[in-house]
Amino acid sequence: MKLEIQLDRDNGVPLTEQIVTGVTAWIRSRTAHPGSKLPSIRQFAADYSVSRFPVIEAYDRLVSLGYVDSRHGSGFYVADRQPPSTHCEGTSDPRRAEDESGHILQQFNYQSETLKLGSGFIPDAWRDTESLAQAIRHVSRTDSASMVDYALPLGNLTLREHLQGRIAQLGIQADVSQILITNGASQALDLLMRYMLKAGDTIFVEDPGYYNLNGLLKLHGVKLIGIPRTRNGPDLDVLQAQLQVQRPKLMFINTVFHNPTGTTVAPPVAFRLLQLAREHGFTIIEDDIYADFQSDVTDRLATLDQLEHVIYVGGLSKTLSSSLRIGCVVASHAIIKDLVDIKMLTSIGGSRFAEAVAATLLERGAYRKYLERLRRRMRDALGSTIQTLEDAGWELFDKPVGGKFVWARVPHVGNAERLVACGAPLGVTVAPGSYFRPNMEVSPWTRIHAAFGNDPRAQAFFHAAVALPPSD
Repeated sequence: MKLEIQLDRDNGVPLTEQIVTGVTAWIRSRTAHPGSKLPSIRQFAADYSVSRFPVIEAYDRLVSLGYVDSRHGSGFYVADRQPPSTHCEGTSDPRRAEDESGHILQQFNYQSETLKLGSGFIPDAWRDTESLAQAIRHVSRTDSASMVDYALPLGNLTLREHLQGRIAQLGIQADVSQILITNGASQALDLLMRYMLKAGDTIFVEDPGYYNLNGLLKLHGVKLIGIPRTRNGPDLDVLQAQLQVQRPKLMFINTVFHNPTGTTVAPPVAFRLLQLAREHGFTIIEDDIYADFQSDVTDRLATLDQLEHVIYVGGLSKTLSSSLRIGCVVASHAIIKDLVDIKMLTSIGGSRFAEAVAATLLERGAYRKYLERLRRRMRDALGSTIQTLEDAGWELFDKPVGGKFVWARVPHVGNAERLVACGAPLGVTVAPGSYFRPNMEVSPWTRIHAAFGNDPRAQAFFHAAVALPPSD
């Protein structure tokens, strides 16, 4: 069957995006059979009177998404197995996770001059690289063994003592033997999944939520049930309705300055969540990775529960340094003991050097001073970005009081993928809401990193997006 798609040079959507969308729809319509050959790049360009460059890029993207196979010396063919529809729930197809990984990797692949408006990274200029360099030099001089030896299974004792003091300020009571240092919060989550889950388990996650978490869960072959995130936390009505028909093993919650909405769980919601966990026998994994952005402390689930039905995950990577990869799990002694065994089997140990550098920064007070500056800058950036978005005509999910993210939409645009195409010619990349949904369902929302909201390119994008024609 001949490939027939429609290209419109006047609708503002890049030709590459149109080709990918058109070929994907053609394949999913089952008009094309597995193994059907696509036109060569040269032939496609001639058939549609376009340059070969968008065709090359589109074909590469279709291969990476799993829709098309590239056979060296022969051409491009419809793949034998297609990625599942974005509306399917609970799939454990590994390519599903690969597709999400592809989206995650995009934040690393754009050219340096591109404004990463949807990224999760703190601007380089905001980092305290001088204090970091001083700590590295100090550790290199005083602890040479840390540059060549494995870390202790639980992690650097001094670092764990500092983390113990930090969580005590949140009201979480735990001794140092209940704290396990991990290679970022991602390893902490992965260790917990390896320990607590088996294929086929039902898991509750937030919708929207952390895309890397959803990808990790799919690798474990579990069934994801999305619980809508409201301005006050997970939607309790939906949660209670789901509990009538589902028996979740775990529920993952990002309590403070939620990624991507920027919201924080309200106390009444927190109390009810814990009641439901006790009544229905599921464990809550509390992701508190953005804790250090908060100036005025609020109760965590682990504060209210004291680690009975809650396992606490934190870390320093989102603030101190993405490169140092410092995360932690705080849980009962029995859980930590088993997690240490899994950590040793899967990675032998952490980075003794990174842990020593982090401990030095905490010990010298450099991290505390840096946090004070970072919080002020983020608060100022949030207020300014919120005002800019509202003035441009965007709709906000909520007005965060801290953290990095604003969850926003253009009222008349139903699919945020259109915003990706809108931003590309302006040198702006954004993260559409579908990236953050459990099964990548279509979403009108997009994540905005407030630190970049006042860049002239961002402001040009905000106004260009509002000028887009309404969705069909």
